[in-house]
Amino acid sequence: MMLHFENDYSEIAHPAVLQRLVETNLVSVSGYGNDPYCESAKERIRTACSCPNADVYFLVGGTQANATVISTMLRQGEGVLAADTGHIADHEAGAVEYTGHKVLTIPHVNGKVTPEALQAYLRAFHTGANTDHMVYPGMLYISHPTEYGTLYTKQELTEISAICREHEIPLFLDGARLGYGLVSDGADVTLQDIAGLCDVFYIGGTKVGALCGEAVVFTRGGTPRRFVSLMKQHGALLAKGRVLGAQFDTLFTDDLYVQISKNAIETARILKAAFSEKGYRFYIDSPSNQMFVVLDNETLHRLEKDVVFSVWGPEDENHTIVRFVTAWSTRMEDVQALIALL
Repeated sequence: MMLHFENDYSEIAHPAVLQRLVETNLVSVSGYGNDPYCESAKERIRTACSCPNADVYFLVGGTQANATVISTMLRQGEGVLAADTGHIADHEAGAVEYTGHKVLTIPHVNGKVTPEALQAYLRAFHTGANTDHMVYPGMLYISHPTEYGTLYTKQELTEISAICREHEIPLFLDGARLGYGLVSDGADVTLQDIAGLCDVFYIGGTKVGALCGEAVVFTRGGTPRRFVSLMKQHGALLAKGRVLGAQFDTLFTDDLYVQISKNAIETARILKAAFSEKGYRFYIDSPSNQMFVVLDNETLHRLEKDVVFSVWGPEDENHTIVRFVTAWSTRMEDVQALIALL
């Protein structure tokens, strides 16, 4: 049996989620999210966010959530700002560009857009002489955790939010791994903070215990008109919407979403300590469930015989940056088996 540390969605779903789907399997309800499970889940999410007037929608996956939200909030001729390492810039096969909107990249610092870089970009654009011939920056996309597993601080997120409001562009936060970000060591950003500082964000289910699905939350009444129709147009609307509603209703009952996220951080903490103790070098200091380790190529090929992980890219001709990921489902015995191989 191979040890799997390549992502946080190798398993199907948390047992409580599967059990809920089994229990409600033969109950007949309306489709497309017009069911009591979706309504209950929406209310639980609003309560968790301390945002009673939020609009909540359940979409089938992360790429669909990103492309649908971005393309429906932007106007024609506008693009979305993102870190040059951002998921929409590098790992979604040009899904945003496919909708007719350019991804405008800003140099990252540890995977993050900094307030200084964002302000400099927007001021340079608005004071330039050729803005009529350029793609207008109509939105900012960030993710928390980032593509490098790093986290925004509350201060950084507050400053970024203020800059977006100054320039009248919405702030969109990709929360595909949000559960892990909320419980990571040293994290000071809460779900309520995110709801208060962002115009729209989504709560990731696919990577945090759900079979599939993401919960998109519009916090300030900026939901695009006829958004459900637009979801369907983008292939993001599930006919059996109750499947998503039942899952999120379960994940947001008794704080399950947060509780299961802790396993990823606890197992990552043990694994990081082992890497350090055995003399392995980290490419970046990530406090969440993603670990970027520099391996000499001989060690890489040795580990590949027993462990599945992601190759991020070469550091030089003799060393490679690889990524190990823990999840809500990571077993301690697998962590110990990996440590023994190290």
